[in-house]
Amino acid sequence: MFAIGPTWTTERVELLKSHFEAGHSCRQIAVSIGVSRNAVIGKLSRLGLTRGEFNAEPRLPKKERSSKSSPRLQYQMLRSVYENGEPVLSAPVVSEHRCSLFELSEQRCRWPISTPGAEDFCFCGNTPLEGAPYCAGHTRLAYRSGSRQRVARG
Repeated sequence: MFAIGPTWTTERVELLKSHFEAGHSCRQIAVSIGVSRNAVIGKLSRLGLTRGEFNAEPRLPKKERSSKSSPRLQYQMLRSVYENGEPVLSAPVVSEHRCSLFELSEQRCRWPISTPGAEDFCFCGNTPLEGAPYCAGHTRLAYRSGSRQRVARG
């Protein structure tokens, strides 16, 4: 069995205080004393020792949300594909401009065709709707109007 003694002996507390006053980081103190960093932080807190004013650089303002994730934009995309709850384009989607991953860009539909790893795997490549990753036909397949309500009803 292991003999477990007290973690914070008077010698360790004195070492902690001296390292703290010398300006060492909690990690450096922990390594020199032989305890975890969290143990050092906890003991400093219990002893009431603080570094004083923390003069960090002021934080930059948060980035504004991109307009692509806006629910209003998503609603407009769905509205362009669906009219009165029915799809505008009910015909099958024809991918006339198929492309590989290397040819894929924001000006091409990103709908995957076939199974990844298969020889005939590619992407649709048609012109996507503005602000959407897919063309009109694949947007109709990806974003179904009222699908959450259907799932909730069972």
